[in-house]
Amino acid sequence: MSFSKTLNALAMSAALLLPLGSWAQTTDWANLGRYAPANQQLPPPTAKRPRVVLMGNSITDAWPKADTAFFASKNYEYIGRGISGQVSGQMLLRLWPDVLALQPKVVAILSGINDIAENAGPYNPEATFHNITSMAELAQAHGVQVILCSVLPAYDFPWRPGRQPAPKVIALNQRLKAYAAQHHFTYVDYHTAMADERQGLPAALANDGVHPTLAGYRMMGPLLQKGVAQALKRK
Repeated sequence: MSFSKTLNALAMSAALLLPLGSWAQTTDWANLGRYAPANQQLPPPTAKRPRVVLMGNSITDAWPKADTAFFASKNYEYIGRGISGQVSGQMLLRLWPDVLALQPKVVAILSGINDIAENAGPYNPEATFHNITSMAELAQAHGVQVILCSVLPAYDFPWRPGRQPAPKVIALNQRLKAYAAQHHFTYVDYHTAMADERQGLPAALANDGVHPTLAGYRMMGPLLQKGVAQALKRK
């Protein structure tokens, strides 16, 4: 099967994860238009400052504004492509325009927390895992080095209380870590560094238990930078 046919099949699979009622409400479920102008205006990457695209949800979406110093790095050109509220199927659909078309050296994928929060329907661990790993394999097929990021700790969701996410996050991270090792991808473990005794995010790192404060991002930044250095050394 050609790459284009494979991508189309994956896109159709991701679309099937969305309830039909929601699909009928919008033809841009994945919000492909969010970064379209910025992507068109982005200059070509340079060899001296390797381009690193961050694919994610609200945690990635807020990062560039919360920690401008990190994104002003002289070593790497970090580009944030997070969209608040998105699930893994939406990110899979965005992979081409928001990552691959930008010709990065590295992509850092942080996805899964909104799947667990059931933002787009009941949580399906298999679907989430395969959406994330499909992004990784598609990036690899285009010569992009892959970083799989652990899902951040979460004890509860302010907007969807009672989902008991902590063990689900741990289970997904275990699978992602094993998959990264098997496929020789870099794995960045935010969870171990940031989790409190409840396997959630402490107030010092996230006011609402989910979205990092500046202190949280400053803990994540060095971990990602180390991961980027590791990814760039891989062949």
